[in-house]
Amino acid sequence: MSQHGRRTFLKLSGGVLGGIFAGTTVTAAERTDRFIVETRGKRLPSDLTVVHEMPGVKFAVVEGSESDVKRSTAVKGYAADIEVELDEPPVNDEVPAFDASDYEGQPGDFLQWDKEILSVPEAHEVTEGEGTRVSIIDSGVLETHPDLAGPLNLDLSRNFTDDGGDHNPVGGDDHGTHVAGIVAADNGGGIGVNGTAPKTDLVDCRVFSSGGGASFADILAAVVYSANIDADVANLSLGAYPVPRQGQGSFYGKVLNSTMTYANNAGTLLVIAAGNDSADLQHDKNVISLPNEGAQAVSVSATGPIGYGWDADGDGAVSDLASPPESPAFYTNYGTNAITLGAPGGDADLDAIGTGVPYYNDLVFNAVFTYEDIDEDGEPEQVPGYGWKAGTSMAAPNVAGAAALVKSANPDYNANQVESALKRAAEVPDGYDKAYYGSGFLNVVDAL
Repeated sequence: MSQHGRRTFLKLSGGVLGGIFAGTTVTAAERTDRFIVETRGKRLPSDLTVVHEMPGVKFAVVEGSESDVKRSTAVKGYAADIEVELDEPPVNDEVPAFDASDYEGQPGDFLQWDKEILSVPEAHEVTEGEGTRVSIIDSGVLETHPDLAGPLNLDLSRNFTDDGGDHNPVGGDDHGTHVAGIVAADNGGGIGVNGTAPKTDLVDCRVFSSGGGASFADILAAVVYSANIDADVANLSLGAYPVPRQGQGSFYGKVLNSTMTYANNAGTLLVIAAGNDSADLQHDKNVISLPNEGAQAVSVSATGPIGYGWDADGDGAVSDLASPPESPAFYTNYGTNAITLGAPGGDADLDAIGTGVPYYNDLVFNAVFTYEDIDEDGEPEQVPGYGWKAGTSMAAPNVAGAAALVKSANPDYNANQVESALKRAAEVPDGYDKAYYGSGFLNVVDAL
C-alpha cells in the first residue's frame, strides 16, 4: 500500500529564499518591508515602525526599508520576515461533511476514538483543566462555535497579522478551530464534541491572515505574548521543513531559540507538531524542522487506527481494527531524539478513499465550520459544525490538553515539571519503534 501525505503544514521555498529555507513547494516569500531585528539591549528602534515589541526578548519586528534597518543604531542584526502559506493535506481534502442524521445522541461519544484511547473521561474525574490557560497559535478560533464559546477568552484573544481583522478565522480556514476543539471543546451543552481540557482558559492567537499566509515574525510574537499573559501551554500546530542549519537560517534559529527559551522559563510549555513529511529527523543531515526542533519544544508525532467503525481487514467484522490507535500514522515525522511524545493525530488507508467505506473515521473528529448563505443575502456566513482532520497538527493539541490537566492537578509545577510528568507516564507500545514516540505514547491518566 502506498501511503504518503502531508499534514496541514507551512512549506518554505529555497527557490524564493535563496537557500535560507529549502523546500520543494514554492509557497513562501521574503518581505521587503518587514524585518525581525535583534536590538541593542532594551532599546527599540525609534526611527522604524515597530510592529511587535516582543517584551522579554532582545528582538522586535519592524516595518521599513532594508536601508533604514541598516542605518538604525538600535539594530544589532536583522533578517527579512517570511510569509508562508498553510497547505491542507490531501487526505483531509477528501473528507465528506459530517451528517448528524447518521448518529443518535452526542457525536463525540461515537466518533472520538482519540479521547477514548486516552481515557479522557477517566482523567476528568480528577480535573477538567480548571485554573489553567492554553493559547492556540494558529488560523483563528471561531468564537460562535457552541463547543468553544465557553472556554474561549475573548478579552485576551488577538490577531497578530496586519489584515485588520479580529482573532476569528478568515478565508475559510477552520484548522485553528479544529485544533482548539481537541484541546478544550466543552461539548456545547451535551450535544457536541469533547476536548481534553474543557475548563481551561482558551486564548486564540491568530497568525494566519485573510490572504492565507502566516509570518514567521507573527508566530514569534504570539509565543512571547502567550508567555506574557501567563499561558501554561501554547500549542503550535504548524512548522517548516527542511530548514538548513547554516547561513541566514542561523539568525532565524537564534531568534526562535531565544523566544522559546523565554517562554519556557516564564512557565509556558510549547507543544508543537512534529511535521507530516514521513521524515527521519534524527538522520536528516544539515537540516532541521522548525519550530518543533527548537529549544524547549515538546515535539509531537502522530498515531492513529485503521478500521475504526469499518471493516478495514475485510473479515466481515467492523469491531476489529487493522491497526491500533497507538500505531504510527503513515505521514508522521519521526526520530528518537527529535520526538518527545506520540499522540492521536489520525491515520488513513489511502486505498480505501473513494470506495464508499468510512475510512475518515480513522481521522480525528472535532469542531469545524463551513460557509453557507443562511440568510440568503448573497454573503456566506461561518456555520459551526463538526468534521474530521488528520495530522501531527491534531496530535499536538491532544498533548497540549493533557499538559493543561497535569498543570491543573499540580498548580505549582513549572513547564519543565509538566513535561517531565507527561514523559514519565508515557511508554513505547510493544512491538513499535521508539523512533516514532520519543518517551512514548501519551498516557493522560498516569501523568495525573
